[in-house]
Amino acid sequence: MVSSPHEAMHRIFQHDTKLFSRVSRALGCDLPVPDSVTILPTDLTETSPVERRVDTLLRLDSAEHGAFLLAIEAQGRKDLAKPASWAYHTAFLWTKYRLPTALLVVVQDRATAAWAQRPVASGPPQLPTLTIRPLVAGPHNMPVITDAAEAHEDLVLATLAAITHAGDPAIGDILKALSVALQNEHEDIVDPIIELVAQGLGSRPAKELWRNLVAVDLSFYKSDLAEELRDEGSVNTYGTAILTVLEQRGIDVPADARQRITECGDLETLHAWLVRAATATSAAEIFADGKA
Repeated sequence: MVSSPHEAMHRIFQHDTKLFSRVSRALGCDLPVPDSVTILPTDLTETSPVERRVDTLLRLDSAEHGAFLLAIEAQGRKDLAKPASWAYHTAFLWTKYRLPTALLVVVQDRATAAWAQRPVASGPPQLPTLTIRPLVAGPHNMPVITDAAEAHEDLVLATLAAITHAGDPAIGDILKALSVALQNEHEDIVDPIIELVAQGLGSRPAKELWRNLVAVDLSFYKSDLAEELRDEGSVNTYGTAILTVLEQRGIDVPADARQRITECGDLETLHAWLVRAATATSAAEIFADGKA
């Protein structure tokens, strides 16, 4: 089954087709911005009944460097069968389009990144023949953007960075910077980013934090997620979110801490507690400032 984070990790490159040229800087290959990008069909099925697809396929064209294909795959975990599939994809695309073909794999954890970027050869060691070594974007090399001004400079790159750092201890600060950076943008820009981030966070505790940032920092927008949260009520939503984040992270919430959270009516305090809940090692840590 395809997960929400899986979809967000590759569809963002369809949302902004020139994103890869900016991502490439973080990955150490710094490719120029293409003159044009074409989204191509992802179906790689041949006449045999076996269906094969890449997640996203782009053709990047520039007058200076010509054209090449970029196959983008979202990978949630280590899968020993994947290198063979990736080799098939790149070889098939190279043959079909007669264009150089590159592979980008987007991940959300360092262990999967370390596995995905290792070269795998199709033949024995003395006859490697075809070697697959994808470019990998993940928490090991994507920027940690916790400054709203920096996030505002490239909102889509900041969105991808937030998605790839979904499990990072700094995710609360990352999401806060992005929500602040979106505050003065047009709805057409904000709405898809709100949904991509929510999708990319999947079922992680940070999704509750994002939901509440949308409800408060982006309260004047009318995306489906924002409307849903406003209907629930900000104070009650914050209290529920704090408890949910702590419980999903396996942190015990004593009765006195639970009462303190549910009875607090100050949004600023609740927001501070929610951000801390994403990284706290105990319920007591969220009350570090002594407020409320």
